Amino acid sequence: MTDQRVVLASNNKGKLRELGELLADQHIQVLPQGEFDVPEAVEDGLSFVENAIKKARNAATHSGLPAIADDSGLEVDALKGAPGIYSARYAGDGGDAANNAKLLQALEDVPEQQRSARFQCVMVYMRHAEDPTPIICQGTWEGMILRNPQGENGFGYDPLFFVPSENASAAELPAEIKNTLSHRGQALRQLIDVLNKC
Repeated sequence: MTDQRVVLASNNKGKLRELGELLADQHIQVLPQGEFDVPEAVEDGLSFVENAIKKARNAATHSGLPAIADDSGLEVDALKGAPGIYSARYAGDGGDAANNAKLLQALEDVPEQQRSARFQCVMVYMRHAEDPTPIICQGTWEGMILRNPQGENGFGYDPLFFVPSENASAAELPAEIKNTLSHRGQALRQLIDVLNKC
């Protein structure tokens, strides 16, 4: 059976690895949009859903393949849901380390019991660029924000995201456990269920 080729509307190596692992059993080959010279989509939507649709449509348009896009981020209750849709660029273009440092600074005076947060992921699958009914799935992962980074795995805010059920940060979890629990894993399993019924 030939693998179906799907373009991932991202060049993020961490996302590509996670999605590739999760979709390997489905005979779906996930390719980064960079292989098709897809320009970055303008993420000017006001919600995860809007941004994910924009990214999927952009990737499908330029690659001619079905596209998967996710828009995900961290919502911190003490910060009224920030960084939210701006999670990846919370500290400008400084990357993960700068984003994590800014988050820790913003929560410096917030006590432990008020450091609740969750990762949100909205995943969109578009069969083609003009798909009028994209498949939209959502996953939510509850946790707390640590005072110091812990762990070497993962990416983004994983070292600061404490998972009470595992007594570990997301960056300390083995990939198979993280894929089971994570917001992205949840959204992708929903997507796989839908695709299997199509």
